[in-house]
Amino acid sequence: MVQKYQSPVRVYKYPFELLMRAYEMRFPTCDMIPIIKETEIIEQDLSTDKAVHMVDRRAKLNVEAPYLLKKLMGVEFLLFRQRNTTDLRARTLHIEAWNESFDNRVEINEYCVYSVHPENPDWTCFEQSAELDIKNFFGFEGTAEKLAIKEYSKSIEKSKDIMEHFINLLAEQGVSKIEVWVEPPVNTNTVVETEPEETSDKPKVGDKLRRKSSAKGRDLEQSLTDNQDPASKLEQDYIQMFLGKLEPMQESRLVQLKQCMNELQKGKTPPDPVVLRFLRARDFNVEKGREMLSSSLIWRKKHGVDKILFEYQEPAVIKDYFPGGWHHYDMEGRPVFVLRLGQMDAKGIIRSVGEEGLTKLTLHICEEGLKLTEESAHRLNKPISTWTMLLDLEGLNMRHLWRPGVKALLHIIEICEANYPETLGRVLIIRAPRVFPILWTLVCPLIDETSRGKFLFYAGTDNRGEQFLGPGGLKEYVPEERIPDWLGGPAATGIPEGGLVPKSFYMSPSEFEKDQSPGPHLTDTSCYQSISLNKAQVHEVLVQNTDRGSVITWDFDVMRHDVMFCVFRTKEAFNGLDKPPPTPTLSNIGSFNMGPTAEPEQHSNIGRGWREGEEYYRAEAPIICHDGESIQGSHVTQYVGTYILQWSHFDRGTLSGQSPDMWDNLTHPQHKAKVMFYCEVLNSLDYRGSMTSLQSTHSGFSCISKASGHHSTSGVSSGVSSSLSETGGPPLRSVHQGAAEGDLQS
Repeated sequence: MVQKYQSPVRVYKYPFELLMRAYEMRFPTCDMIPIIKETEIIEQDLSTDKAVHMVDRRAKLNVEAPYLLKKLMGVEFLLFRQRNTTDLRARTLHIEAWNESFDNRVEINEYCVYSVHPENPDWTCFEQSAELDIKNFFGFEGTAEKLAIKEYSKSIEKSKDIMEHFINLLAEQGVSKIEVWVEPPVNTNTVVETEPEETSDKPKVGDKLRRKSSAKGRDLEQSLTDNQDPASKLEQDYIQMFLGKLEPMQESRLVQLKQCMNELQKGKTPPDPVVLRFLRARDFNVEKGREMLSSSLIWRKKHGVDKILFEYQEPAVIKDYFPGGWHHYDMEGRPVFVLRLGQMDAKGIIRSVGEEGLTKLTLHICEEGLKLTEESAHRLNKPISTWTMLLDLEGLNMRHLWRPGVKALLHIIEICEANYPETLGRVLIIRAPRVFPILWTLVCPLIDETSRGKFLFYAGTDNRGEQFLGPGGLKEYVPEERIPDWLGGPAATGIPEGGLVPKSFYMSPSEFEKDQSPGPHLTDTSCYQSISLNKAQVHEVLVQNTDRGSVITWDFDVMRHDVMFCVFRTKEAFNGLDKPPPTPTLSNIGSFNMGPTAEPEQHSNIGRGWREGEEYYRAEAPIICHDGESIQGSHVTQYVGTYILQWSHFDRGTLSGQSPDMWDNLTHPQHKAKVMFYCEVLNSLDYRGSMTSLQSTHSGFSCISKASGHHSTSGVSSGVSSSLSETGGPPLRSVHQGAAEGDLQS
């Protein structure tokens, strides 16, 4: 693979002539460039008017290479050629260099130009372009390529310091100015001996450079001299001041991508921080960065994202019930977005604005973040291109795993990863409950390794006060005076507290069904099933569990009448039924079908005469669910066998002991209960092994490993599953405090 290097424009604030005097002091050798052992002049030529001077040198390089590689090479030094052509009339220096050693195995070509700054004649610009093509190198092609890039990067980093060193030496010698070359006067009284006209057999001085250079060298020269569009160039000082410190090869890739996008976008190149973010997201691979950025630009144009910052109007439900917003800056000057996810009614917000509305809200937040980071960078005069998120998970429970909400979240993460890469500088996660590993397991695969390394989890034992203000707490990242008051700090955020969204904000079912954003809808039959129950009828879903520790989750809405819901476990697994479904994993979530019983009579699978505590057990105590209620819950299995999720028609009269009204039964046969439900099973490894314990004896933030996406401390939490099982799993509703099967077994 051919490796290319294209430097940003390096600006020296010295006149061209003074810089050239300093440059010549590097020869024949320089203590600051130990890799060059010696140089010799092979050829040189000077024009008649002394304006153009060409010098061709051969240099011996002592490259640091592994001993075995040097033995295979059979040489102690590598030979390189460098031809310099100084044109005092044009005030330029053109440098071409190439390798002589192993030129049939390796091709190295470099082309550099010193020229006068286009806006200031007393400054000098430097640009550099190079190519490396290792065809065959004794089976060590990869090693040789890394070695060459390493040495080349070192020389680039030192070159400016070397030039400054010789400028200072000249100043010590009293040389601070060199006169600009002027045309020699022509004496009209003197007969000037004219030289014979040069023929094609005798090339001009300028042609000697092209005569001996390779085709690749000429291509490098042309690419460097032809590209005179200022919009496609970057200055090195500008990069370091506004984009941050980059390695030489990273600077090169940034310059290449900017030039490429300038050609593709016909001069409408995205801002430099945007180009750099997409390049970082693709590990500084220019072609992959170009593909990603081009796709994002098309997406922005298609969806009118550039206008969303000015045209978006927050719906009333967002203003009142969305517990998130911007809140000052962190210790490094990055904007901080606070989100109290545990207090957010995800289902209520999505039912009110739809997935498309939630996506627009997210895009508006991202666009605001870009604007705030740019403003902060200009205000502080330092590179700031990311923002910080403070994510409070207190209150997070199984209702937040409502399937359309989770899938909407995953869809939004995909959009942000594709179009807003490298915008999150840090995510501070606090007060994470034990249910969080489930959500993290679902979200983690969509977040790249670099982003996962930015997630920091607070492992304190208390939830507010000194734990956040002490060492290792929030004040290490956020100024103490900016810590929110609900975390023990003094600052009021003005952000809504969240809470349940009143159903008066909900969209109608038809409006919700018309929600045109990608992703599932509540009425999607592949996700939810609808059932109707007459009196004395039940509907059951059988789960053949073969994975001890897996988590059965459910979500259902009571559309009509009242129902009773309960979870049972049989002592013996059912035999003779359909093939048990496989334990679902992240790869088949959404297509998994647990197969509800389909008997027309809708009788229970619990046999007549079975005794509770012997043939079957209650895994979750029954709850009464009323018309219009939404229920989400889960159960961590402790046994292998058959679990039964049961919905049954419930009559309020049975609680008071009243007998059914015969006339009511005859005149209102439509009194059926209607339920829309969804169930799935989370693999025990995905649930229990997704993270280690979030609580430890040490307070402070800790990072997630890039390689695995797990917590950086060792050991897997064994308390996540067991502690939930001791209480039968998270409560289905606030009033549900039923006994668990573990209690029944004891």
